[in-house]
Amino acid sequence: MKSIFLREMQLNLKQLLIWSIAVGGMGFFCIIVYQSMQADMKEMADAFSDMGAFSDAFGMSTLSIATLKGYFSTEVGTVHGLGGAMFAAILAIGILSKEEERHTGEFLLSLPVTRTKVITAKGFCIAVMLVLFTVICSALYVIGFVILGGDMPMDDFAVFMCRQLLMNMEVAAICFFISALSTKINIGAGLGIIMLFYVYDIIGRVVPDLKDYLFIGPYSYANASEIFTGAKTPVTALVVGGVVFVLAVAGAYVCYNKRDLVG
Repeated sequence: MKSIFLREMQLNLKQLLIWSIAVGGMGFFCIIVYQSMQADMKEMADAFSDMGAFSDAFGMSTLSIATLKGYFSTEVGTVHGLGGAMFAAILAIGILSKEEERHTGEFLLSLPVTRTKVITAKGFCIAVMLVLFTVICSALYVIGFVILGGDMPMDDFAVFMCRQLLMNMEVAAICFFISALSTKINIGAGLGIIMLFYVYDIIGRVVPDLKDYLFIGPYSYANASEIFTGAKTPVTALVVGGVVFVLAVAGAYVCYNKRDLVG
C-alpha cells in the first residue's frame, strides 16, 4: 500500500505544484496590487455596494472592498474557492478510473494488495495533496500580507482556509466516488460539478426562496464574505458536508470492490 501511495504522490506532484503556484500566485498578485488600487477603492466600494443582487451574491453588501479583508474576501476568496475546488475535482475524478482507461488495472491488481488497500492508498494521496495545496496557497497569501503590511484578521483567515480545505475534501470525495464507478477519466464531469455548486451558491444568495437551502452545497460553509464578517457558523451545512463525504467515500469502497475491472 505504501508503494502505491508514494507512486501516486510522485505522479501528481507536478499537478500539485502547477495548481498551487497558479491559484496561490494569482491570490498573491491580487494582494500585492491592492496597495496601488487603494486610493480608488472607496469610490469602487460605494458603487459595488449599491448593485443589489450582484452585491449580495459576492458579499459586497456586507464587506467593503476598500478594506483589506473585504478586498481579500471578494477577490482572492473567489479565486481560491474556484481554483481549489477545480484542483480537488481533477485530482480525484481520475485517480481510480485511470487504471482502466490506461489499461494498468490488471498489473495493479496482480500485486499482493487488496482493492481496499488500493483505494485507501489513493484516497490518502488525495487528502495529503489537498492539505499541501492549502498550506502552499496560505503561505503565499501570508507573504503577500507581510509585504503589503496591511491589517488582516489572521483568525478569520485561518478559519477561511480551513473551511476551504473541508470543502475541497467534500468535492474530492464526490469525484472519488464517480471515479470508482467510471472506466474513463471524466474531467468534464468533475468541473461540471464544481460549476453547478458554485452557480447554485450564487443564485441561492440572490433568490430569497433558495437562501434556506444553501446548506446543500459545499460553498455554503466556505463563503469568504460570511467568514470575514463573523457570521454564524453554518452547522447544518457542515453536517451535510460531513455526511456527503462519508457516504461518497464509503460508496467508492463498495463500488470499486464489487466491480469487474478491465485490465
